Amino acid sequence: MERESAGSAAAAVVHSLAQRHETLATAESLTGGLLAAAIVDIAGVSAVYRGGFVVYATELKAELAGVPAELLAERGPVDPDVAAALAEGGRRRCGADWGLATTGVAGPEPQDGKPVGLVYVAVAGPDGGTVRQLDLDGGREHVRAAAVLEALRLLADRIRAVEATENADNAATATNAAADTSAAATATGAAWDGAGTAGAGQR
Repeated sequence: MERESAGSAAAAVVHSLAQRHETLATAESLTGGLLAAAIVDIAGVSAVYRGGFVVYATELKAELAGVPAELLAERGPVDPDVAAALAEGGRRRCGADWGLATTGVAGPEPQDGKPVGLVYVAVAGPDGGTVRQLDLDGGREHVRAAAVLEALRLLADRIRAVEATENADNAATATNAAADTSAAATATGAAWDGAGTAGAGQR
């Protein structure tokens, strides 16, 4: 089985968002723009991608992406809640429907007691967000590339979940509408039967 690439994952996400007429923004730390680069490599992406932030320095996560400064002071930059705040901050500040974020330790040394390969990817959407923890092996280049791929996979999973909910809601609405139509037809038939019986009694 062929291993999925960041390019194919990005193409799938861009295609899905284009079909939904929705937009995307990014907020990156350890990936340093690789996530945005994978996305903008896709033809037709201008209809989908709004822009993003590369916020490598901790203070810029607060100043540019809107991560609460007290959260960064308490937890540090490699934290699931920081990842969630990055995704939501990117989404909100770029005026996009979806925000996608990365933060973690690419190496070669641990950071603030966090091991190399610990990464959080997060997505924020119109109906909330999701964070996924990754424990990645390999060198710095591999960790960063894997973080990009996993962020795109997380967004794809979230879009599929939203579409499944929408399809279920639409099916339920269609079923209810059919039931209402059937009930109305039955009521109309009963009314005609009643009118016919009344007419027969008058003859």
